[in-house]
Amino acid sequence: MGTDPRLLRDQCERTLQETDLRGLGIREVGKVRDSYVDGDRRTIVVTDRVSCFDRVVGTLPFKGQVLNEIAAFWFEKTAAIAPNHLISVPDPVVSVVRECKPLPVEFVMRGFLTGSTSTSIWTAYARGEREYCGHRLADGWTRHQALPKPLLTPTTKAPKGQHDELTSRDEILRRGVLSEEVYAEAERITAALFAEGQRWAASRGLILVDTKYELALDAEGRVVVIDEIHTPDSSRYWYRDRYERAMSEGRDPEALDKEYVRRWLGEQGYKGEGPVPEIPVDVRVEAARRYIEAFEQLSARAFEPDTEEPLPRIRRNLGIG
Repeated sequence: MGTDPRLLRDQCERTLQETDLRGLGIREVGKVRDSYVDGDRRTIVVTDRVSCFDRVVGTLPFKGQVLNEIAAFWFEKTAAIAPNHLISVPDPVVSVVRECKPLPVEFVMRGFLTGSTSTSIWTAYARGEREYCGHRLADGWTRHQALPKPLLTPTTKAPKGQHDELTSRDEILRRGVLSEEVYAEAERITAALFAEGQRWAASRGLILVDTKYELALDAEGRVVVIDEIHTPDSSRYWYRDRYERAMSEGRDPEALDKEYVRRWLGEQGYKGEGPVPEIPVDVRVEAARRYIEAFEQLSARAFEPDTEEPLPRIRRNLGIG
């Protein structure tokens, strides 16, 4: 398994950066996904854009295909745990879903004391903070260690170009952002999904370290999972067999997610403010290789890159001119 690095290098010149698919509905542009809404259906096109520090920083070859196919894999695998919005996957980078009303909160599950962003649990802990999103943290913990139990650490949803902010259950309920009933259901769903994600990842030689879930209300008022689930964009994965060695040697555990890109940007002095440094082809290729490895490790099947020009292929598969 794996993808030829020469193909990845060549594909850097053919990444899907943006779309304008007229006839699909009202277009909504996110950091990574372009959505087209038509009544009770939403067509999601997962581009090759990569975002770090809440900013789009470039593109990675085949990233959209990896994310779309991993999300579809997990939606199918967890359908018995929580309902989701997926209807069909008519193209490697396209999902057709039921239109739902997103909850105005991102639900972040954390299993380890780690992270490098300004809102990460490790960053807060290293500053001496011992309360995080309403959870009490004990003294004497070390970076990258497993938390005594996974924590739900919600954040606000910031407008595009702005940063999400940490919040807590009590604050969400106090401000009336969500009802107690909806929040309790969100807690139940995210805890069950994270437990299944960690179980399956362990069986595949990985550790699901943390992840974020997007939830919504469907037409019947049920809390459902939307957007993506357990992908390398929304989740942090470490190699299970290398974790203990890294901890004993005082190194960062080896990751299979976009943390590689985030760390490279951090080494250039970029933390989300000012001009984005241009990411070299070698870094883009290595990041793509890691995304593809995550797909193959999690799905237990070989990644089959679609090298056809994406926009004509999408139009053909969706039956639009």
